[in-house]
Amino acid sequence: MTKARVGVSGLGHLGSHHARAWKKIDGVTLVGGHDPDPAARTRAESDLGIPTFESFADLLDQVDVISLASPTPAHAEGAVEALGRGIHVLVEKPMAGRPEDGERMLSAARAAGRVLYVGHVERHNPAVAASLPHLRSPKFIEAHRLAPPVNRGLDVDVILDLMIHDLDLALLATRSRITEIHAVGVPVLTSKIDIANARLVFESGCVANLTASRISREKVRKIRFFEGSEYLSIDCMNRSVEAYGLTPGGPLGGGASVAELLARIRPVAIEVQDADPLETELRHVLALRDDPHRSWAESATALEALRAAERIGRLTAPLTPQGVAA
Repeated sequence: MTKARVGVSGLGHLGSHHARAWKKIDGVTLVGGHDPDPAARTRAESDLGIPTFESFADLLDQVDVISLASPTPAHAEGAVEALGRGIHVLVEKPMAGRPEDGERMLSAARAAGRVLYVGHVERHNPAVAASLPHLRSPKFIEAHRLAPPVNRGLDVDVILDLMIHDLDLALLATRSRITEIHAVGVPVLTSKIDIANARLVFESGCVANLTASRISREKVRKIRFFEGSEYLSIDCMNRSVEAYGLTPGGPLGGGASVAELLARIRPVAIEVQDADPLETELRHVLALRDDPHRSWAESATALEALRAAERIGRLTAPLTPQGVAA
């Protein structure tokens, strides 16, 4: 079988991770990378041991699949150009800076008959992958995604940087449309929103409360799901799951004592496989080449997450102090 020729555009923090992961995957030839910054190209040649290209177009001439790990504002143009040349595209999250750009990318993929996949890597977190089949009809979702300040990701607000992951997971878990959003958020260390909270109401009746911060003293990546008789908590950072369910019995409340109710709670065993999320994601993209239609459906969910993020951004914008651009 002919090896897939892969390139990476954007050789910063995320692009370097993509390059290292692609090199580990059988059936792939990592052709090289592109970055407009000569210093980034030099570092990639030295640290990653890959050739680099001065222009994006020159890299596209040599590949069948491209990882776009460039800054968010460049995602749409890069994806549309690559798709127009018949190249399968993996684009890092967020899909784009604006929903209309995401729509343009998805239209280009459909027109080209090529893969467009958005790198919401938490989908491939082994704890998330093991948990999603157990979720039937969540009634309440609570997520905390907190991080200390870092230099990367500052081209977007915390909604597009961090909360977008949990927007995507909530849409996947509920398989339902968002009908109502309430949100607050403020800039603290940057000119963009650094901490935000959003309350989402879904058509299914589920309510989600999502908090994201990039000014926390500690790193937290947790999302909890509550159903009628089950509770499931995912620690995305430690890749672990804790789940409980109620054993069958009479109706709750009424004459039942607290002790009787607690006695019906049993742990639910969920096996989490040991796997690297990014490598799993890249293998998934390769498999999608035989079924691009599936990639479009999966990217449509990412686009819904982007639309929700934009709505949250609009709701938080009036709370930005005078003279600070959101």
